[in-house]
Amino acid sequence: MCVIQLLYKATTMQQKKIFRPHYSTTTDARVVQTRDALRNAFLELLNEKTYEQITIREIAAKASIGYTTFFRHYPSKEELLDTVAFDEIATLIDLAINALGSSDTHAAATTLCGYVGEHRILWRTLLTGGASSRLREEFVRIAREIAAAWHNENHWLPADLGVIVVSSGTIELLAWWLGQDEPMPVNQLAEIYERIVINPVIKANDAAL
Repeated sequence: MCVIQLLYKATTMQQKKIFRPHYSTTTDARVVQTRDALRNAFLELLNEKTYEQITIREIAAKASIGYTTFFRHYPSKEELLDTVAFDEIATLIDLAINALGSSDTHAAATTLCGYVGEHRILWRTLLTGGASSRLREEFVRIAREIAAAWHNENHWLPADLGVIVVSSGTIELLAWWLGQDEPMPVNQLAEIYERIVINPVIKANDAAL
């Protein structure tokens, strides 16, 4: 089951809307096209204004759909943001945790940075745009949930703390990189990431054993 499905909870407000929860997994071409249009419209608006300033009517208008149609796909603006972000966040956290347990931390760091580089436009919008503060909150929250199932054999550092430290360091470093007018190459970023985020945690654990 994907992260979105695990984290999804129906609320009274959602039940009062015309939201169709099965749309989240449908392969119907028209539904997929509408959801993609809403996603793209939302990301475009995030480049123009803050998350708080964006309204559902603006999203629907930019996506060229009716206002009520929005609620067939998402119960709220917050759910749209979560849908866009959850899979990406979970993937990034998973890559960060893998780097901690990898015998080749440089390769793991390069994989993570390369992944963000390949999805640069999306991640730049998420980490440096109008929804960046909410994204950071979601990042830490999901990291805590993933950490609960992560077994760390090195007992000096609690698993949840280790994941949070690495995740927070990861997201701040990436936000800095994505905000640069002329970003450094992925391999150079990976070296910095390895030295200041991954290695300090690994070496601290090794020293305690």
